[in-house]
Amino acid sequence: MTPRSEPLLWLQLIAVGVLPLEALLLLLLLAGSDPGPLPGLERLLCWAIGALAPSLLLVRRPADVWSLLLLQTPLRARRELQRRLSRLQATPALALATAGGAALGLPLLWWIDRQAAVASPFSPFASSPRLVALLLAAVLLAVMLWQWQQLIQSLWLLSRNAETVASTPPLTLAELEQQRLCLGLPLLLLEPLKLPEPSAVEPVAVEPEQPTEEAKGSDLDQQVP
Repeated sequence: MTPRSEPLLWLQLIAVGVLPLEALLLLLLLAGSDPGPLPGLERLLCWAIGALAPSLLLVRRPADVWSLLLLQTPLRARRELQRRLSRLQATPALALATAGGAALGLPLLWWIDRQAAVASPFSPFASSPRLVALLLAAVLLAVMLWQWQQLIQSLWLLSRNAETVASTPPLTLAELEQQRLCLGLPLLLLEPLKLPEPSAVEPVAVEPEQPTEEAKGSDLDQQVP
């Protein structure tokens, strides 16, 4: 019963490469409009809508680790191992990591918006209203925060040993619906990975050391009176 056999945990690690691409998309999005008279206030409001508010929700109800936002594993089709790992999500360390990701979103948004004018010639959202750009940026920030929490949760669960997982009671279906944020169509069904079992090491028979010719000669000398 090892969490490394769950393929969806490994798929969540794709966020390592997706998050920088989404930051680039955020740059192009904000580069399509000119900042208003109070850009600092605009950034704060965008961050509050796109990162602060979702983080409060995700701390209270963590993102379901078996959800890819658009698709999820059906609740009734989840294996016992998956429900055990879902209970392991409830830890203060993961909640603190989610809050830290939301806090990092503010300086990231601030820096990207200040540098957005450099990318204005390449932005496909040229001449878009500032309000539309900020609202789309808030949605993108919420998606980035979701993926951040999924990435941290997957790393945490993959590092749990089999003994910890076996001693954890599985979540019931009612608890899953009430305590986890399950988003996406219930169409994701993945078979567990078949990991190679560690082979038993056979004991190696040690042959007795054969005496050398010099040792045989010294023994004969000692036997001659």
